[in-house]
Amino acid sequence: MTAAPRGETTVSTEGSRVAVSRRIEADAGTIFAIVADPTKHTEIDGSEMLRGALTDTVVAGVGDVFVLKMFLDRLGGDYEMANQVVEYEQDRRIVWEPRRHDVDQPSGGHLWGYEFTPDGEHATVVTEIFDCARWPEDDKPFIDYGRTWIEAMTKSLERLDEMSTGGALKD
Repeated sequence: MTAAPRGETTVSTEGSRVAVSRRIEADAGTIFAIVADPTKHTEIDGSEMLRGALTDTVVAGVGDVFVLKMFLDRLGGDYEMANQVVEYEQDRRIVWEPRRHDVDQPSGGHLWGYEFTPDGEHATVVTEIFDCARWPEDDKPFIDYGRTWIEAMTKSLERLDEMSTGGALKD
């Protein structure tokens, strides 16, 4: 499998699932280690909503929970999200289900995650995924079925590329 050249992203939207992919010239283990470390999420966040990690333990498997500090005006400013890992395959896939941590609320029913597909020697296609299939139908138009996140996901993958390659974006 060969994806778009480095520096370009591809976008896939299917129902309530949005996937943005980018080929990064680094091995999957290097990239996965960044994503599995909650303290790195603020550095790769393209949404500008993350304000830091309250968890400093690297994710090691399904069931792990990491908490992030966030900010969004429409939610009243500062808030916290607990992210429970629901899928985990070392260097291949990590997916979590977020829920509010600072207030008593059930999970929002959406999933965030990353897939890592080796693509030649020392390169990986990284796909960031947002899936709101389990959200109530009435709420999905509010976020345009996840499409509102495409720009932020694209930026996150750019930042992940820079971190994974030491900032050296080569053509």
